[in-house]
Amino acid sequence: MSSLDIAEVVRRSGVPASTLRYYEERGLIASTGRRGLRRQFDESVLEQLALIALGRTAGFSLDDIVVAFGPPGDLRVDRAALLGKADELDRTITQLTAVRDGLRHAAACPAPSHAECPTFRRLLREVMAGRIATIDALTP
Repeated sequence: MSSLDIAEVVRRSGVPASTLRYYEERGLIASTGRRGLRRQFDESVLEQLALIALGRTAGFSLDDIVVAFGPPGDLRVDRAALLGKADELDRTITQLTAVRDGLRHAAACPAPSHAECPTFRRLLREVMAGRIATIDALTP
């Protein structure tokens, strides 16, 4: 594989140089050395960055990604962690679907006010009872 300098990795991945340096510091990626002052990376770093992006999109923290996906160049996926995250995403999707449907109903509800709409009142009771998480609880 060919060697890429940090500017080329930035160009091809869209990840800022400061983030690349931070990821390297955290052990998520590894440079292969330097040419002058510029860090050099193996081309496989692009796949590692895609994996990090996928993990972040799925809601994994950077610490989770280090554990779940292993060190750079040693992809060893923790399948139990992936299944756990998939289950968590299923719960989030179910909750957000209920909220979306409730909001759509409230927007079209013929009741004179939302306070008189039984469906909207039920949605509020679900949130108050903790059966539907607030957005703060849903975001990592």
